[in-house]
Amino acid sequence: MTEKKLIAVLGSTGSIGTQTLDVVRQHPDRFGIFMISANNSAELLIRQALAFNVPHVVICNADKYREVREALPPSIQVHAGIQEACALVQAPEVDVVVAAMVGFSGLRPTLAAIEAGKTIALANKETLVAAGALVMEKSRQCKAPILPVDSEHSAIFQCLLGAQGNPVHLIHLTASGGPFRTWSREEIAKARKEQALKHPNWDMGAKITIDSATMMNKGFEMVEAKWLFDVEPSRIHVVVHPESVIHSMVEFADGAVIAQLGCPDMRLPIALAMAFPERLPLEGKRLNFSELQDLTFFEPDREKFPCLQLASNAMERGGNIPCAMNAANEAAVAAYLKDQIGIYDIPKIISHVMDGVVFAQEPSLDDIFATHEEAFQMAGSLI
Repeated sequence: MTEKKLIAVLGSTGSIGTQTLDVVRQHPDRFGIFMISANNSAELLIRQALAFNVPHVVICNADKYREVREALPPSIQVHAGIQEACALVQAPEVDVVVAAMVGFSGLRPTLAAIEAGKTIALANKETLVAAGALVMEKSRQCKAPILPVDSEHSAIFQCLLGAQGNPVHLIHLTASGGPFRTWSREEIAKARKEQALKHPNWDMGAKITIDSATMMNKGFEMVEAKWLFDVEPSRIHVVVHPESVIHSMVEFADGAVIAQLGCPDMRLPIALAMAFPERLPLEGKRLNFSELQDLTFFEPDREKFPCLQLASNAMERGGNIPCAMNAANEAAVAAYLKDQIGIYDIPKIISHVMDGVVFAQEPSLDDIFATHEEAFQMAGSLI
């Protein structure tokens, strides 16, 4: 009989978090929930805690602590603040930490889980974008495996399982192209947030959906791939694949390419990361190859989507520049969602911040937090 794993979910009310709980719901014999956390979504957090009888609940926004505490029975312990989340992911009961918080705020609790030697199911891009060198080194030191949850990185990970140690020639990182793939630059420049939030294939949170519309999401994934798979940036190739059937590909020296295919469903990489190396049966749509009409591929247009080039530049410069890029993007996307700036102001702000931030070639963790604050404030003044 396989031992039941206890899961801590950082960001349980977001898209990845809710789908993680759906995987647990389908396999109650394999998984239990030890802790869930949210920042502001108190009502959904309460419903999740009751549905899964979660012993520990963290509301990071302390202003909502009373609302959550009064809605839950005494058997469920309610905690407030990010430090409580950091402490709980280190509890001896926890087997797997699903890092699904959005943004830079996910870095500290993910590092706490790594330091405790937990298995990390990583869905928080910003952790590796902002502090990839530090995170991967800490993972090695603490023997804490990081298993990717992003569909693209999970695909690459699965392809590499068949590599038998052969070096990677190219990683082909697929991108849907987002809602503006067929739009002209002039049309994109006038895009309202309501249009940017209509992703053609994936159901994601607002911030990630805007990142997909600007293709910054894919830029972040380039940085992630560099750290997760220890490859040079020159070996990471982005290809637009609108159907989102092939989730990514790995090419080897002899020209052979291994690809991972599946319907767009984030529960697949979530379940694989949680149960690895086992594959669990999941409810949902399956690929029907007789119904597949076309699989198309295009080079991304870096003039229409300048965030891709900014990510390439950030990787080349290294140090704390990817962290600055991430912070500027967080601030700019928040401003775009409030109708304060246009969509092409996002890469302009990021570029200014990347050029203006104090450079650190080998940043410490304190440097990373200082860079985030400096870049965020700089972006705010530009906005």
